[in-house]
Amino acid sequence: MVHPHELPDSRHIGLVVVDHGSRVEESNAMLVEMTRMIRASVRWPIVQPAHMELAEPSIGTAFDRCVDQGAELVIVSPYFLLPGRHWSQDIPALAREAAERHPAVRYLVSSPLGLHPLMADVVRSRAEHCLAHAAGEADECESCRGTGRCVIRTA
Repeated sequence: MVHPHELPDSRHIGLVVVDHGSRVEESNAMLVEMTRMIRASVRWPIVQPAHMELAEPSIGTAFDRCVDQGAELVIVSPYFLLPGRHWSQDIPALAREAAERHPAVRYLVSSPLGLHPLMADVVRSRAEHCLAHAAGEADECESCRGTGRCVIRTA
């Protein structure tokens, strides 16, 4: 186990934000945008997007990019709502495989978003915005923009 005093300087910590990956390019582009938002809010300058499968960059590619930028420790952060097989098995296996190419670099797979208290705020905010849009009081959100999906319907 690594003790806090053994952590590298924050300039040498990389963060890989991993989603599932999609054949729909708009979904993959959203991860890139989320990664930009995360990069602006964390103290680590090395932040890379990755997809578990179906799209590039892969976890391995993003891990390599972190190391190329000077990361001595890479945090692989699943951009998933809840724990499951991808978090407990697939992502750790892919991270381990990437780390094997860089034996001097340590890594850690963090937890998914889960029951973090701020998630309730996110759900409330999204629901309120979509309701305001359906009432004609707000523009479509970045997820629905141009889709016409955010409407009140009847059976």
